[in-house]
Amino acid sequence: MSVVGVDSFTDYYSPQLKRNTAEFLRNSGVDVREIDITDPKLANHLSDCEAIIHLAAQPGISNKVPWESYHRNNIIATHELLESAKGNENLKIFVNIAPSSCYGLEATVSEDTAPKPASWYGATKLAAEQEALSLQRSAGFPACSLRLFSVFGERERPDKLFPKLIRAISNEEEFTLYEGSLDHRRSFTYVKDICEGILMVIDNYRSSIGEVFNLGTNESFSTGEAIRTVENIIGSRVKIKTVPKRAGDQKATTAVIDKIRNKIGWKPTTELYDGLSNMIKWYHQDIHRKLDWI
Repeated sequence: MSVVGVDSFTDYYSPQLKRNTAEFLRNSGVDVREIDITDPKLANHLSDCEAIIHLAAQPGISNKVPWESYHRNNIIATHELLESAKGNENLKIFVNIAPSSCYGLEATVSEDTAPKPASWYGATKLAAEQEALSLQRSAGFPACSLRLFSVFGERERPDKLFPKLIRAISNEEEFTLYEGSLDHRRSFTYVKDICEGILMVIDNYRSSIGEVFNLGTNESFSTGEAIRTVENIIGSRVKIKTVPKRAGDQKATTAVIDKIRNKIGWKPTTELYDGLSNMIKWYHQDIHRKLDWI
């Protein structure tokens, strides 16, 4: 099996960091190509693919990101990707990746619950998901969608909770946290479990086409509990600076995974402590610090 990765190396965070990761992947045997998924020439790169995993997006909830970026990078980009992919006769499954933000301020429900997104991010990702599924319903395109819950682990995006926290503790810096978020609850799900879930969906593509699956742990922890876990692993405390809360931030997520467990047989196996230990160990390896991970 060969793996091709496509990236346009946008500047939402350091493009050099992304290129460092791309070089690591190339050295591991992955064919990484630089192309925007809105490019009409993308179809040439997809013609012999049997599975497509659509992870590209404008992520995050930030008042610094304009609506146009969410619209262009989530809705339009997904449309163009689908247009490029639908002529591929070899394609067995198109796996759309969506966030738990599709559900809204509280994501503690099953897949048949009506979504109520409360952010531009959640709304545009829901729109992208529904375009993929509408193509499946109308034309038999082999799409499904996975709604991921608070994925963490090695090479996590540098603006996320755990990378910022690990950096702050390791460098004895102040850690910024939004007001009220210490009590927010999250289904922190280790990246290895997520990858295994995606691979199982691909392996079971006939049972997955047309479906929406929650992919996450059914355990939830408060942000405060997660911070204490990181402090205990590293053996140091962090000084927290509280800043005004942000609109659209989720109050609680708990992945209801009965559907994917019963239909595909997937369930997460990594405890929060173990996943964070792996992540922290990885961060402190000299080779990764030289890559300016965070």
